[in-house]
Order: sequence, then C-alpha cells, then structure tokens
Amino acid sequence: MTIIRRGNVFDSLGEFHFGSNSLSHPRSSICGKISNFAEVCFDWKETSEAHVFKADLPGLKKEEVKVEVEEQGRWLWISGEKKRETEEKGIIWHHMERSSVNFQRHFRLPENAKVDGVRAAMENGVLTVTVPKEEVKKVGVMSIEISG
Repeated sequence: MTIIRRGNVFDSLGEFHFGSNSLSHPRSSICGKISNFAEVCFDWKETSEAHVFKADLPGLKKEEVKVEVEEQGRWLWISGEKKRETEEKGIIWHHMERSSVNFQRHFRLPENAKVDGVRAAMENGVLTVTVPKEEVKKVGVMSIEISG
C-alpha cells in the first residue's frame, strides 16, 4: 500500500462532501453490487484528533490498494485492484464470481485536515486511513481607524 500525493482533480464519481449526511449514491446502490467494478462501502468518522476512514476489503492484499492525497483540492483517493486468478492447465471452472475486483472512491477533505500527515494501515482485510486534524486559523477582524 502506498500513499501518493496527487496534483490533479478528476471526476466526482463516488464523491462524499464533508458535512453531508449521505453519499452521492444511495447506500443500497453501492453495497452488494456484483460487477467487476466493485462499489466498496466506506465509513468516515471524526474524532477530536483525526478523520478516520474504514473499508472492508476482504481478499485484497495491501499491495493491491492505493491511497492518494491531492493536496491542492484536498481530495483523498482510495482505489484497489485484484487480478483474476490465472487459468491452470487441466482445471475446469464451473462458476466464477470473484474473478477480479476494481474500485475507486474519493472524498473531499474538510479544511481542518492535515493532508501531509495521512496514514494508512490494513489489518485482517480492513483498510483504515487516518487523516490528522489541524487547527484552522480563523480570520480575525481588525478595526481600521479612518483618518481625515
């Protein structure tokens, strides 16, 4: 698993806006879909120290998952790909549903996300991405004396 900083913003497929209570697609259309392009379900929680993203990725190795941060637009991109098992001579397949998995999701990070401190870990098929929070500097109001 690698963490990469991106320089460009792509389309808004699977976008989650901070502060929204729902994904851009109804949950029922995201989870449980059978296709080569899997719609992986994510949880996003905020603690006092960080934003924490979790996804169940059974059968994927950490080398098959990519976590990227696009610093300018404050986007977190998470993708993965599991290749189809190679056919072996003399083997007859009767049914195959788990042939390959591809997914890509991205999330717009809030202003308090510290993008240079993102960490990712994968344990027992669960990906956890932690984005630390930093204090957002509030714009102060300064009185200006009018001369004349």
